[in-house]
Amino acid sequence: MRWLLLAFIIVPAIEIGVFIWAGGIIGPWWVVGLIILTGVAGVSLARKEGFEAWKRAQSLINNGQPPGEAIIDGICIFVGGVLLFAPGFVTDIAGFTLVLPFTRNPFKRVLEKLLRTWAEKSTIIYRRW
Repeated sequence: MRWLLLAFIIVPAIEIGVFIWAGGIIGPWWVVGLIILTGVAGVSLARKEGFEAWKRAQSLINNGQPPGEAIIDGICIFVGGVLLFAPGFVTDIAGFTLVLPFTRNPFKRVLEKLLRTWAEKSTIIYRRW
């Protein structure tokens, strides 16, 4: 919980610093425009990828297979979408990294390890499909 509190303090401070730095280089109105552009593009990309993950999960369930990887994809896409919705360049980079399929894989493996660790330490039941 402490790392979450630190994240709520440190991330906005970093974002403000990046806004000031970028505003000094390209101008404040361009910074506002880029924030709006990356937000709109990112949320629409997250929506598209989220629907694809949902369809994959439904297809796997309909074929009698567990949708484990599709659910992990969906979690990554959801977190990425939330980060893309938040204004800022650092959160946008993190969000695009989680939403784009070719950069999502390393994070999926980390999430899978985290879920497995939680399952071993508590009552969460996790099974890789």
